[in-house]
Order: sequence, then C-alpha cells, then structure tokens
Amino acid sequence: MFDPVLAVHTSMVEPLPHQITAVYEAMLPRQPLRFLLADDPGAGKTIMAGLLMKELIARGDLQRALVVCPGSLAEQWQDELFKRFHLPFEILTNDKLEAAHSGNWFAETPLVIARLDKLSRDTDLQDKLQAPDCQWDLIVCDEAHKMSASFFGNEVKYTKRYRLGQLLSTRTRHFLLMSATPHNGKEQDFQLFMALLDGDRFEGRFRDCVHQVDVSDLMRRMVKEDLLKFDGTPLFPERIAYTVPFKLSDLEARLYAAVTSYVRDEFDRAAKLQNEGQAGTVGFALTILQRRLASSPEAIYQSLRRRRERLQDRLREFELLRRGAQVAAGTITVAPVLSADDLDDLEDAPEDELENAENAVLDQATTARSIHELQQEIETLQRLEDLALEVRRSDLDTKWHELRGLLETIFTPAGLESRTADERGIYNADAIPKPAGSPAQKLVIFTEHRDTLHYLTRKIGALFGRDEAVIVIHGNVGREERLHAQESFRNDPTVRVLLATDAAGEGINLQRAHLMINYDLPWNPNRIEQRFGRIHRIGQTEVCHLWNLVAKETREGEVYLRLLEKLEQARASLGGRVFDVLGKLQFEGRSLRELLLDAIRYGEREDVQLRLNQVVDHAVDPETLRNLLEERALAHDAMDASRVARIREDMERADARRLQPHYIESFFLEAFRRLGGTATPREPRRYEIPHVPALVRQRDRMIGVREAIVPRYERIAFDKTLVAPPGGSPAAFVCPGHPLLDATLDLTLERHRELLRQGSVLVDERDHGTQPYVLCSLEHAIQDASRTRSGEPRVISKRMLYVAIDADGTTRHLNYAPYLDCRPLRSDEPRLQPCCGGQNALGSVQGLDSRRLMTPSPMSCPNISPKCVHARWRAST
Repeated sequence: MFDPVLAVHTSMVEPLPHQITAVYEAMLPRQPLRFLLADDPGAGKTIMAGLLMKELIARGDLQRALVVCPGSLAEQWQDELFKRFHLPFEILTNDKLEAAHSGNWFAETPLVIARLDKLSRDTDLQDKLQAPDCQWDLIVCDEAHKMSASFFGNEVKYTKRYRLGQLLSTRTRHFLLMSATPHNGKEQDFQLFMALLDGDRFEGRFRDCVHQVDVSDLMRRMVKEDLLKFDGTPLFPERIAYTVPFKLSDLEARLYAAVTSYVRDEFDRAAKLQNEGQAGTVGFALTILQRRLASSPEAIYQSLRRRRERLQDRLREFELLRRGAQVAAGTITVAPVLSADDLDDLEDAPEDELENAENAVLDQATTARSIHELQQEIETLQRLEDLALEVRRSDLDTKWHELRGLLETIFTPAGLESRTADERGIYNADAIPKPAGSPAQKLVIFTEHRDTLHYLTRKIGALFGRDEAVIVIHGNVGREERLHAQESFRNDPTVRVLLATDAAGEGINLQRAHLMINYDLPWNPNRIEQRFGRIHRIGQTEVCHLWNLVAKETREGEVYLRLLEKLEQARASLGGRVFDVLGKLQFEGRSLRELLLDAIRYGEREDVQLRLNQVVDHAVDPETLRNLLEERALAHDAMDASRVARIREDMERADARRLQPHYIESFFLEAFRRLGGTATPREPRRYEIPHVPALVRQRDRMIGVREAIVPRYERIAFDKTLVAPPGGSPAAFVCPGHPLLDATLDLTLERHRELLRQGSVLVDERDHGTQPYVLCSLEHAIQDASRTRSGEPRVISKRMLYVAIDADGTTRHLNYAPYLDCRPLRSDEPRLQPCCGGQNALGSVQGLDSRRLMTPSPMSCPNISPKCVHARWRAST
C-alpha cells in the first residue's frame, strides 16, 4: 500500500513535469537535504516546497518546519500551503511571541512562517532559535539571494541576513534555499552564498582558477524557455518588450533642468560632508527626488512641496532654539542618518516600509549646515515647486499623452499576431503594436510612486468614462483588500486596468493579463524581470507584451534608452532569455543605479557620455550576455520531450496503484460506520457527516498534531476534483494526513490488531488456479547513524514489498499491494483447512527467514522483517 507520489494524490495541485522532477528526483533522494532550488520566476517553487513538505510528513520525516521569506510574501505562503496542501502554518507576530506559555513560541509551534528582516534584525528572536528544544526538520528560505555576503578587496562584508542564514543552517536537518537569482555575476560572492549549504566545501578565500567548485549536487536550475507541459509543448509563451521614447515639452524640459541642477549641486555638497552616514543619507534623498521627477509632474510637485514645508518647519524650530541660545549660530544638523547597511536593507524592504523611509529622508535630509544655508535651500525649493505647479496645471504632460495613446490603441480591435517580426522593437507612431481588442482585455501598469499612481487613476478613469475600470494595488493596501483587487481584476469584466506599485511585483499572480506597461522604469533592472514575471507565469497562454516608457534627452533616460535598444538587439539572437539576466547586469563592476547617478551628475560632459555608452554597450554585448547565461546555467537541468514522456509514464503507473480516492473512500466509509459514525450522500461521491462520534474526537485529541476534528462536516470528499466543484459548496478533503481519517484508522487498528496479526483469507477472481499460496508483506528499511527526536534510529528509506509463497516453498515477487484486487471469502466457498489438506497455511510461514524471501530481489537488505502475513485463495474455475 505504498504510493510513491502520495503528496501529489493528497494535495490540491496538478504538478507539472519540472515540479515532479524537482521533488521526487532532485530533493527527496537527498538525505539530509541541503539544496538550492533556482528555477526561474513563475515556475511554481512554492508548489515544489509544499509537495516536499507533504511527502516528508507522509514518510515520517517532518514534524517541524520553518519558512523564512520577505515580509510581502508571508501571507501568500500561508494561503498557498493551507489551500493546496492543508498545512496550517502560523505567521510569527509580536502578539504570538508575547502569548507563548514557555516563553519560546518557536518551540511550541510546529509549522511557522517568519519574515526575513524580522528575524535578521532581532537578536532576541535569534536567541530563541538557538534554544536546545528549537530544532527543525526543514527550513525553507524563499528569495534566499537576499541572504548574501560580498567580498570588498580582501574583506568579506557579512550582512545581518547572511548571519541569519548561517544560524538557520545549523538549526535544521533539511535546509532548502529558493532563489531565481542566486548568482550576481561574481563567483566569489556566489560561493559565499553556497557556503550556507556546505561550509566545508566553500571554505577559504576565493581565487580564480583555484576555487572553481562543482555545485551540481547542491542546486538545480530550470529556465522558462526549457519548461514543457505533459504534452511536450512549451509551458510559457513568448515575451516581447518594446521601448516607447518620448520628448519632453519645453516647459517640462525647464523643470527637468532646474531640478537636476539642484540635485547635482546638492550631491556635490554632500560629497564634502565628513560624516559618511549623513552624506549617504542626503545622496539617497536626492536620488528619490530625481526618480520622482522622471515619474510625473504630480510626483515631483508633491515631493518638492512636502520637502519645502518640512524644512520650513525645521527652520522655525531652529530659529526659536537660537533665540533661546540652544543652537550655535553657525551649525545645524537636519537629517536622519542611515548607515550603509540600512540603505542596503531598504533596497529589498517591503514597499510601505521603503516609502515611509523615503518620505522621512526626503523631507528632512539636507546639506545645509547653518540657518542661512537652510533659508537659501528653502528659497530654491520654492522656485522649483512653483515651476512644477505650472507644469502640473498646464496639461503638458507628454508622458501621460504617450500612455493615453497606447491605451487608446490597446483597447481598440486590432491584432498583435498580424504584426511582422521586424515591426517589433523600438516604438514609433507607424508601427504601434495593437493587441486583439475586446471588452475583456486586461492591462497592468506599473509605477514606482504613490502620487503618480493616484494621478494616473484619475486620468485613466476619466479616459474610460468610469472609475470602476481601474483598480489599484500599493504598499498600504491591506492583505484582504489586495486579494479582493486581484480577484476583481481576474474575474470582473468591467475592470480593464490594474495600476500598481511594486507591491504587486512580488507575491501576486496576474496571468489573467498578458499586457504590461512600465510607466516608470526602476533603477534596479531586476525589478523589470519581477514585474514581467507577474503576467509571464504558469497558466499564461498568450504572448506577453511589455512597453517601457522612456524620456529622451534626459540624462538617465538616454542611459536607459541605450540599454533597452541593445537588449532588443540581443533578443534577436538570444530570444526571451535576455530578460533572465537583467538582474545580473554589471557595468564594469557597478550597478545600474550608480551608472544613472553618474549620468545625472556628470552627463553634460562629452567624455562622460562617451564612457557611459561604452560601459552600457559592453554590459549588454551579445558575448557578455551569453557568458551571463552560461553562468546562470550552473547546475542547469534540461527538460526535453523524451524526459517528459518518461515522467508521464511514471505518473500513469503511480496513478494506477494509488489509494486515493477509491480505496481510501471505501475503507473510511465502512470503518467510520463500524465506529458509530454516519456519512450521508449529498452529491455524487460527496458526503455529509452530521455528527462525529465522541470516541473519534477523543482519539484525535490523543494523536493529533495539527488541526482538530470538528463535531460536524457539512461536506467531505475523497477525490480532489470534487472538493471545490464550480458553483458548488466546498468540501473537506479526506485523505492521508486528515485528522478524521487518521483517528478512524488508529481506532480500527487498535480494535483489530490481533485479528490482523492472524492474517486473512482472500479470493483473487482473476486467478483461475486452485492451489492456495501465502502472501507476505515486508518492510524494507534503511537507517542512518542519526537519531530522531524520540531517540529512535532515523529511517532514510522505507519500501513495502510483497512476496507470494507457494505450497512447495517457491517465492515470487508481486506488484504493489496485490491484495487490493482481492475480495473476502464468501460463506458458500470452502474454508482454508480442507483445501489445504489439513495443513495450517498461516502457521507454515511463521518461521520463514525474511532474507530468504528477499533473495530474488536486487533491493535486498538485512534490515527487513515481515510485518503481516496474508493467505490468499485462488477461485476455482
């Protein structure tokens, strides 16, 4: 009765070939598991982790599991693990920590989800994780590349997240890292990251050509372009990006030049500050201002207004303090100071936290060191604010006009598929890509800033003539409201556009749409891939199209234009794979953000412009991209048609011998009836249990470890396809691991254990012979040297084998659970003893040597013992 893919048959998922191989070929055979799962974004790594957990639980190898993930993904992990695998994980909160009876909530809770930064920043929580009674069977780290360390010269910079990864690695038997971008292009940093899995192998200072280490046994990577469905067709459709350049109006150009000049001058002043923390904080504030300038007139106007008002408030405070002789006439300090670690943390912080930090810094950080200098800066800000207000009122927002043109085009009947390949690429008015228009067309628009989002909401709502055509998601939208917005976008035909900040860039699946516009381009190119991945996911059937809006003749716009043009040229030879390396692009060892800042500060110099072009050209040169793709292919796993065919055949064989739903349903209904329970049919193969007997509930309280049995079940089902039928009421999915089945099984075994030890007489109607034989069930187990929490030897492999013994002692190996095809002996059929000529068949096997039974098997093992014995009759012809 061993189901080799039990988790598949008892979970609400229909896994794809690459997900099956990840769990059953790449991870489960490794004991203990220390592994990096690095499949592309959108490949369903959460499903793979859930299947792994479910299978480890079924095999008795998992009782306690911890998932560590970015804060924005915690609720999604909890929802997915419960909805698809019925695993009731709890999210770590301050209230739960305070309510812990033992003082250590981790030790009391078997299934936990914790936010990465909450753990990495809180030393008290780390102390609790190191408690002797706080070991885990499995720890999963999602977005694990955030737990990185880096070499700077001969020094290693260990981040708080990396130190957390080192701690977690020591607190668990199985350790699974999940990241689509584990390699940042620097081999030494990658090996530091892999040391989280195997510190011995990756020990010591990295040196080229000396420390190149094979990682194929520690990680698996599959790229989207290689993933196939069971019918052998590609899992993901093509994805295409277009660049939409636009030219600023004269008034906008004046505003851009004025704000950029202010930012450049303040950067120069910040560079002279002796306090590096203050200099970095001011630089961060100026970067925010420049990005909001590129976003929209609304965003830059509101940012300038808030900054001017906050600095004016501080000026009044300092003037009052000076009058009280509490501030020296010469110096003031106006800036919250952020360390380099703080700025690194903000790069990956949840959007609401990032926005709050940006606003606090932007409103206060300044290079002014005297009241006089502060007054001068406020006057400059007032002039810039007035100019921004003039642009805002003028309706000369050329970026909005470009977007409006795209919207009018996208939502008119035309066909993308009718366009030829050479029409794709840089946008122009004569070759506008036009998706097939329909009332149900869906579009996602990303912006970086909340002010711009509200601005576009009003504009697009007015364009469509109804506000309900637009729905929004941003960092301050709560979990329930966000899920409601996602469902409305998927299912409500009146909702046409989803406007989102990067809060929707992680943790939300939007494959209902296949069209996307980047209204703002992020300074971290990895976010472009993350955004595109929201629509380019499993379940997407349409070619995905992305438009990037870029302002020409702006310093950062020119850099981005050149980058996107070169990427489009590379796509001609490399296909959609160019999107897979956006996050790994290195510009002579520098990030895109640093390159854009150079353009802003020094871009008027011809020598700087030439150097920036050369750096971009080299970064996206086809040969450089090929090298990045090769690095990315470390431990790359291929999925060709023949492999898919083999997986399909294996799954068909497993499906033929599974216990769920038919055998489980038959057993449960009869066993539950014998325990005094009633299961009343509701719909076909769906039942109501009006009352669960008290002894079943009591047994669950004795043996249960997760959710409790409820007194009444409105509906239960044994077939996962009947759990949530369209338009029908949901049912509880009764399968191995469900407390109702577990308690019923435990009571049945307790009541009939002595009878089961005696064996049973069964009839196989497919066998027309007349000679009886004995069917033995054997357990084949392999143990390692470690011990479980209870002190028992740890079993790392266990199999059920079946052997038939004829009257002359001949043994034959049979397939899995052959008794399931048999029926009990009827009252009119001869008893066992007369047919055996007076010989007690069951007694004749009591002294059989288990090793003798196993001799014909290539999987023989000395640690085998017969667990139960069955005698089976063949029906006579």
